[in-house]
Amino acid sequence: MRKTILLFAVVFLTSCAGLGKHVVSPSEDRVQPGTAQIVSVSPRGAGHSAVMTAWEKTPKGWRRVFGPWPAVVGRNGFAPEGEKLEGDGRTPAGLFGLGPAFGREEDLKTGLAYRELTSDDFWIDDIGSPRYNDWVQGIPHDAASYETMLRPDGLYDVGAVIRYNMDPVVSGQGSAIFIHIWRNGGRKPTAGCVALDEGRLRKLLAWLDVKKNPAVWLDPRP
Repeated sequence: MRKTILLFAVVFLTSCAGLGKHVVSPSEDRVQPGTAQIVSVSPRGAGHSAVMTAWEKTPKGWRRVFGPWPAVVGRNGFAPEGEKLEGDGRTPAGLFGLGPAFGREEDLKTGLAYRELTSDDFWIDDIGSPRYNDWVQGIPHDAASYETMLRPDGLYDVGAVIRYNMDPVVSGQGSAIFIHIWRNGGRKPTAGCVALDEGRLRKLLAWLDVKKNPAVWLDPRP
């Protein structure tokens, strides 16, 4: 996991009652060079409720593009940076790259690289597998556990990979962390991913641009 620490300043948006006090914006001098888009996610009280906000860098600093939007995270909230474990039901904290996007349709409107899901797409979460935290094609018979990407419940009909524990991959520190569609209107938590309303997720993916080196900041501070 990348060790870069990104500091954020809390901003209060009086026009977004109930959500604004949980919004965080990027500190202009702390973002890695070349990153011009940030998606920030922070908790909204206890439990799995969260707030997502999208930011774009301009010559005058960071401009809020979308949000604050309600979102959800893992059933056990956020794991402190460096403490995420496989199966703990927590969303990892830190700064991570975004992409590729994925979905059921042949061509999704997004500025990220895009991968259409098929029945042959799987993500390995077996900590004993040499392909742990890897997206593979074909049933991985050499893995004790894996996730089907073309889910029957539709949660992955639209989404994007959060590039957590991928460079390098450390066995047991968590796998398959995505932004995807939420369940039951946000009333249900995730297993560790970030989720939101499908319409807003599509809007976010259409805005994200691989040329702007987008990143997601998962901030556990309330």
